[in-house]
Amino acid sequence: MANIHIERDHGLTQAKARAAAEKLARDLSKRFELAYAWDGNDIAFERPGLTGRMQVGRKSIALDVTLGFLLSALKPTIEREIHATLDRLAPVRKRR
Repeated sequence: MANIHIERDHGLTQAKARAAAEKLARDLSKRFELAYAWDGNDIAFERPGLTGRMQVGRKSIALDVTLGFLLSALKPTIEREIHATLDRLAPVRKRR
């Protein structure tokens, strides 16, 4: 098994952060055939060999994914896709 943890600050309102998280979940759902559902401000998702949770906070988005044995080999690809999608939907807020 392999784990992925990604956390990013964002400069979005809570509503815009939730919208970006929804777009990310929808995009990952299409690319990796995931089922997902909202639970408060979190999105839980799964498919055979993969489970995860995205927490949408006021200042950050955190994503935790556990990959099964077969998908572990795809960890770099999955991480890269998540980062690219986050870059597009919720750019990193610059700290002062």
